[in-house]
Amino acid sequence: MSLTPDTTPARVTMLGTGNAMCVNCYNTCFYLHSPKGGMLVDGGGGNGILQQLIRAKIPFENIRHMFVTHSHTDHILGAVWMMRKISPMIFKGKHKGPFTIYCNDVVKHALYTMGDLMIPRKIFDSIGQTIILREVHDGEQLDIDDMRVTFFDIASTKVKQYGFEAKLPDGQRLVCLGDEPYSMQSEPYARDCDWLMCEAFCLYKDRFVFNPYEKSHSTALDAGMLAQELGVKHLVLYHTEDTHLDTRAATYAAEAAQYYRGPILVPNDLESFDLAD
Repeated sequence: MSLTPDTTPARVTMLGTGNAMCVNCYNTCFYLHSPKGGMLVDGGGGNGILQQLIRAKIPFENIRHMFVTHSHTDHILGAVWMMRKISPMIFKGKHKGPFTIYCNDVVKHALYTMGDLMIPRKIFDSIGQTIILREVHDGEQLDIDDMRVTFFDIASTKVKQYGFEAKLPDGQRLVCLGDEPYSMQSEPYARDCDWLMCEAFCLYKDRFVFNPYEKSHSTALDAGMLAQELGVKHLVLYHTEDTHLDTRAATYAAEAAQYYRGPILVPNDLESFDLAD
């Protein structure tokens, strides 16, 4: 057995990058790979999550952990399809199981209710066996494979929503703020983090077209200001509109860079990036 430490960097694969009503890209969700495992974050709005995972070459049998931020359709419905897909795999011995979905109490209730109404009885009855709905609480820490993950309430003004901080094996911290504007309640997790994943509903110059503030969302300019104020090392923008995907990366990064001086990533669907210093 080698005593050499695993220096493989953690990685993020964006399965979707769009907001709820996007049709030209999938709803925002991603897979956080760590050297010894990983966690699926949200599922988008339907069975498109299955196709995105196949396209990204992420085997279903490797997915043992999932986190659902909140109960809006564009984040939770894909989780129902993941339950529908993975539970039979566990029964057939194609997945070691269990498949654990971490979520707040509102999401847990929604998943249980939808499961009761929408999925085959055998799969629904497997909840608690092959499928674990693990309710988490504000500030709770859990070891998920080789990551220490802390879940926190983002103080949503719409529906109860959690973000998370993942302490990676190399000591870096990745923080996901969900899909709503930053709240001071998230500061202990977000300040000075290595990677900040932040929603940017549209460009500030297009705010009168997409009305982000009326919908409790932010712009790329807001995200840049936030990242600079918090002293984060890398900024990742997602959960955008989808009207100009061919120029999105350049225009969103340029707007955020008016304030933020660090590296800015605006990934496309199925794009991966290493979480390296």
